[in-house]
Order: sequence, then C-alpha cells, then structure tokens
Amino acid sequence: MALNTRPTADPTASPQGRDVPIVAELREVSKSYGAANNRVLALDRLSLKVVQGDYLAVMGASGSGKSTAMNILGCLDQPSSGEYWLENCLTAGLGDDQLADLRNRKLGFVFQQFYLLRELTALENVMLPMAYAGVSRGLQRQRAGEALVRVGLGERLHNRPNQLSGGQQQRVAIARAIINRPVLLLADEPTGALDSTTSNEVMDLFGELHREGMTVILVTHEHDVAARAEKILHFADGRIQEASTPASPSPATAAAGGPSWGTHPSPVAVPSPSPRPDQATPILPGSSVTVQDPCSIYRGYTGIVQRISGRRAAVLFEGGNWDKLVTLQLSQLRGR
Repeated sequence: MALNTRPTADPTASPQGRDVPIVAELREVSKSYGAANNRVLALDRLSLKVVQGDYLAVMGASGSGKSTAMNILGCLDQPSSGEYWLENCLTAGLGDDQLADLRNRKLGFVFQQFYLLRELTALENVMLPMAYAGVSRGLQRQRAGEALVRVGLGERLHNRPNQLSGGQQQRVAIARAIINRPVLLLADEPTGALDSTTSNEVMDLFGELHREGMTVILVTHEHDVAARAEKILHFADGRIQEASTPASPSPATAAAGGPSWGTHPSPVAVPSPSPRPDQATPILPGSSVTVQDPCSIYRGYTGIVQRISGRRAAVLFEGGNWDKLVTLQLSQLRGR
C-alpha cells in the first residue's frame, strides 16, 4: 500500500518494493459541497493507492474527510476534481447504471446498521447481489449457502433478521458483501452497534477474510478495532496526515496457497486503447462482438448483435444455462 500526502518520504511504501496489483487509486482528489460563497472542502487533493491484500483502518474526527473518501472509494459519490480509478476503470463520467454495475461487481459494503430486508431469510438476503448480477437462481442459492457457512451461520439459513442476534445479522451482512467476490471490501463502523464480545468475533472474521486475500478498508472510531488492521490512516482537514502501524499488526496478507476472494483480472494503469477506425471491424446486425469497455459488467463477454438503433446495439449473450439480451453503446463493443 502506498499513499501520497506530499511528505518528503512515503511512510507506507510496500515492503521490499513488492509488485502487487493496484485495486483502487485516488489521484489528487478534492471534494467540496455547497455554493461558491459557502463552500466546504471535504477532501483536499487526496492521493491514495490501495493494493491487493491491503488491510487499512481509517480514523479521524468528525469532518476530517474519512466518510467522504469512503463514499468516493465506494462509487457512492464523485470527486469535484482529480481521478478515481477502480482497478483499470476511471469512474469519472460514468452513468448511474455503470456505477451501480461497478458497486455490484467489484465492491462489498458493510455498515454499522445491517440493512437486511426483514421479510427475507438470511439466505435470501445474501442472494440479492447475485440476482442483480444475473446469476442463475440455483447458483445463487448454492453460493449464498456456502457464504453463510463461511461466516458461521450454516444452521441459520432460513432465519429472518428478527430471529438473529446483532452479531449474527452483521455476519449475514458480511456474507452478502463478499458474495460477488469483490476486489475491495469497505466497512463503515462495522462494530458500532455491537457489544465488545460480538465486536471481537466480527473483527476476527474480517481478519480471516484478509488472510484469505481480501482487500479491506474500514472506518472506525475505536482504537482497538483499528489495531486489527495492518496500517492506520489518520485523516484531518481532508487529507491523510499520518499513516501508522499498529503495535500488534495483523498476520501476513494471504496464507500461502489460501483461496483468493479477488478473482478479477489484474489491473493496468490505463485501459487498452480501442482500435483506430480504419482498423475496426464494422459492427452490423449478425456481427460477433466482444465487450471492450473496462467499466462494463459484461467486459470480455462475446455475443451476437441482434439489432442496431442509432449508437446502441442489442447484443445476445449465451451461457451454459442462460441467455441474456443486453443493450450497449457501440463504443463499448469491438467487432470480431
């Protein structure tokens, strides 16, 4: 993990200069709110690199910018200036649907409040993100069951939230957050509504996920919670003022040979350029095309164009047990 807050030396440089994929990067990001004559600067040229396997805690007083930074990292808000790259996708200019795709496919969220749908069972709550991702119903049930077993709730699959303790509800929320195998898990005060014993159990679970390769950033006011992370980022005045190492750092990033939750391709600095117009294969009804947009949930998928209207094409994707007709911009496609 490396960050740039304009110190003379980087206090968080990766050990031995390890070459690991960048999961998220803020480049000189500023964020302000309000009208010009009453503007509040929440982030001030913040730069931060998060690499695969990082476990970071974020601390700071109210108004320090930590929540705003988490909102931008979670694609819940956009910078006023600067750039945010999530893997190899620049988020600037993306529409609401594209940002929703990114959140569903690449990010996991855990909050102080559990935000479980009370009319659904634990299993059904965990299945929801996969439904939005187009996963078949049978696979949804299988993976959700496995995730709940993973967080210690294998015998609570069919319980509704009012039949679960606070700690159990947070475990369901964690299972839901990791179900689509995100590249980055964001946790905002995940122990704030729990007693100390249950908090320790939940933080043990975060530690296990981290040791299995999950990249985790959590916001907390509790020093003992922050001490579970590998690095603590101290926010003030919209910047990272200090990066410190806990007295008792967490174990190594990933257990040798352990499973990896981050199954997405390694990022590159910038997306590969599209072919020049004189090199591109024309796209017509019946053409075979590949989705080349790095920000699309269908990136890398190959399908057949069914029809074209203006600058949009309806593309049929076929899978082993599913067919899906999707409308995409022609600029997102490459002819084959």
